[in-house]
Amino acid sequence: MNKPENKQQTELLKRLARVEGQIRGIQKMIQQPDADCEKVLQQMTAARRALDKAFFEMLACVIESNVLDEQQEAAQRMSEVKELLTRYA
Repeated sequence: MNKPENKQQTELLKRLARVEGQIRGIQKMIQQPDADCEKVLQQMTAARRALDKAFFEMLACVIESNVLDEQQEAAQRMSEVKELLTRYA
């Protein structure tokens, strides 16, 4: 399996850093005595979506490396992609 290219890697790390910041913000919100549950929920949703987007970008990287692997037959490559989607999606 290939790892993300430099630009992809940089963008993925930036996205994960933003998610990390969102999670820290959520933790601080929850620690406040007058925490608004709905606002916390909104922030959790935003963090989850951001993490999902990072997940799908990484999944695309894995799929791309399988599809572009010319040493395998097309049927084998697609079988591996199907297995990846079943396992991780």
